[in-house]
Amino acid sequence: MSKATGTDTPSPALHAADSHDVIRVHGARENNLKDIDVELPKRRLTVFTGVSGSGKSSLVFDTIAAESQRLINETYSAFVQGFMPTLARPEVDVLEGLTTAIIVDQQRMGADPRSTVGTATDANAMLRILFSRLGKPHIGSPQAFSFNVASISGAGAVTVERAGQTVKERRSFSITGGMCPRCEGRGTVSDIDLTQLYDDSKSLSEGALTIPGYKPGGWNYRLYTESGFYDPDKPIRKYTKKELHDFLHREPTRMKIAGINMTYEGLVLRIQKSMLSKDREGMQPHIREFVDRAVTFTSCPDCDGTRLSEAARASKINGISIADACAMQISDLAEWVRGLDEPSVAPLLGTLQRTLDSFVEIGLGYLALARPAGTLSGGEAQRVKMIRHLGSSLTDTTYVFDEPTTGLHPHDIQRMNRLLLRLRDKGNTVLVVEHKPETIAIADHVVDLGPGAGTAGGTVCFEGTVEGLRTGGTITGRHFDDRASLKKAVREPTGRLEIRGATANNLREVDVDVPLGVLTVITGVAGSGKSSLVHGSIPAREGVVSVDQSPIRGSRRSNPATYTGLLEPIRKAFAKANGVKPALFSANSEGACPNCNGAGVIYTDLAMMAGVATTCEECEGKRFQASVLEHHLGGRDITEVLAMSVTEAEEFFGNGEARTPAAHRILGRLADVGLGYVSLGQPLTTLSGGERQRLKLATHMADNGGVYVLDEPTTGLHLADVEQLLGLLDRLVDSGKSVIVIEHHQAVMAHADWIIDLGPGAGHDGGRIVFEGTPADLVAARSTLTGEHLAEYVGG
Repeated sequence: MSKATGTDTPSPALHAADSHDVIRVHGARENNLKDIDVELPKRRLTVFTGVSGSGKSSLVFDTIAAESQRLINETYSAFVQGFMPTLARPEVDVLEGLTTAIIVDQQRMGADPRSTVGTATDANAMLRILFSRLGKPHIGSPQAFSFNVASISGAGAVTVERAGQTVKERRSFSITGGMCPRCEGRGTVSDIDLTQLYDDSKSLSEGALTIPGYKPGGWNYRLYTESGFYDPDKPIRKYTKKELHDFLHREPTRMKIAGINMTYEGLVLRIQKSMLSKDREGMQPHIREFVDRAVTFTSCPDCDGTRLSEAARASKINGISIADACAMQISDLAEWVRGLDEPSVAPLLGTLQRTLDSFVEIGLGYLALARPAGTLSGGEAQRVKMIRHLGSSLTDTTYVFDEPTTGLHPHDIQRMNRLLLRLRDKGNTVLVVEHKPETIAIADHVVDLGPGAGTAGGTVCFEGTVEGLRTGGTITGRHFDDRASLKKAVREPTGRLEIRGATANNLREVDVDVPLGVLTVITGVAGSGKSSLVHGSIPAREGVVSVDQSPIRGSRRSNPATYTGLLEPIRKAFAKANGVKPALFSANSEGACPNCNGAGVIYTDLAMMAGVATTCEECEGKRFQASVLEHHLGGRDITEVLAMSVTEAEEFFGNGEARTPAAHRILGRLADVGLGYVSLGQPLTTLSGGERQRLKLATHMADNGGVYVLDEPTTGLHLADVEQLLGLLDRLVDSGKSVIVIEHHQAVMAHADWIIDLGPGAGHDGGRIVFEGTPADLVAARSTLTGEHLAEYVGG
């Protein structure tokens, strides 16, 4: 029997387990997706591109990631599932080859006052253990260094069975926590300005209270005028000490007012419970304005804002307390930890060192662990979440990123690209929704959605390599190598806004003149002090319109028509044309379908199983009573109007029987910012990040401001949309406005009349003006990181 030679040996067949190398999506119809099919290679970096609203998030987050999470949730017991968010199955025919999805999105981190960068990344937990082991003097366990644990003690008698007898013994206990007793670990104390609550020259009967919602005759007001603790006809300034205490600080007391059982409590206590306990961003605008006026937050005088007790601040390692360590810039803290040589805690030091080095590597070395988590921008929050995954031992996982380059200077984008490639090289599938060409360029696979946005999008225009995208003829491909050129002539300023001695956060006595009447761009690496300079030194006074990156708040009942105030003139126009009340044309008021209360869908909570949303059979999802739809304006009923796109509605309300100038003006502003494709009744919860930013900008364009301050308006914008934004900024300046933009996008820098560059680095390495002048001068000088990247961009 002859032996087979080496050359004859057949190549081993591919193992069945190795054949699952793609994520296959077939028939995806979520939101505006039009029955699309894609195959995404595993263990590769895939970038999803397309204009804002083309369906990228619908495919990546609402279909692939959502189904992965739903399937994982189903592996838990029904009891556990009852405590988890309920996820409906996405609208898709087939999803194959899914792996565990880890979503790293741009949701702001919780604005809980106790949450800091250190607590969110577990760096604080490691520091607490370190100080409990090495701190001198030794004060106790790790919780003695935690500002979330209060010190408590107690004593009393306990009954013990001993030798057949019941014996009473005295026992005592104590827990040593690190919480500052005065501010309860918050770092700030609030002080209420009583002059903003009432006019003490008036009596209650004369309407002394000046708090929103406390109107004479209302229940809130009657609680005080009819309490009997003081004379309602006597001016407040003439109250005795006891009367003033009862009025402002009396503990809750049950009483009857007008025959109804009510709880009376002092005005200050009532305000603290009803208003100050709520998240400021969640308040109605008039309540928020009152709180900003009436309440001042100052650093706690006992702990100097460190949140920690005196004992926790007194225990030190090499002269550094845990409060000092948390206040250090993380890059400096990493060096300090590196210098500690303690074999007894070597593993702990190693883990802490790696965590702190990850901060520096990801470009967040300028933060401090004591920084409140709620003050991080969306891009910073996303990168903080990323730190947890860099050191993870997991492989064959799908990481999903939502524009990870948001808020990053071109210099920092290169660093982010390296991190994304590192995650891929560990054997993970990396899916990235992105607009920046620098990040699209590193993709192994590109999926371009479009061709337009909203109903004009939702199809796959291109799938393949980056080189194929460049020559593919899609909108993204055509604009991929776009370069905004420098202006031949810049505008002359009409005045100057002087900033002198700015010291907010890391600014170092900055003096700068911001020109007015032109387009000014404030730039610099992330953490160099741009926002501190603009928001800290340009007060929100009359005439200044500030459009920041705070997210839009709105429920699934909110839509562009309600958010912009457009629905008000539309309702009045319908009411006038039909001789009925405007409230009939609101799905949140009298016109609402009684079966679904104007929601359009019925939500069925199945307790421990996933909840189900079904279209209301009564109104067929139209949200209104049938009788309301009999009223027409220009031949259309209210649901047909809300289904219109902004462009259609602008034409509809511009002339003819439906002509409504107030509505037409708002629609014109929405079209100006590039939202012509969005339908008026589309829920706010379904809008993309870029769409929400522009919606906010459109509402502020109605403000009578002379100075517009915009914080990274290109966030979430496609390359093709940036051109439209530049046109909008030009129109604002040409109409006599001054526009100040905090921005990293080179196209906006090149288009500016004046550039102010901060740096040279981040944190304490920044905070200085490193360049002031025209974009052409910056390119010619190449004296800063921004200058280098801008020169490369314009080909200078």
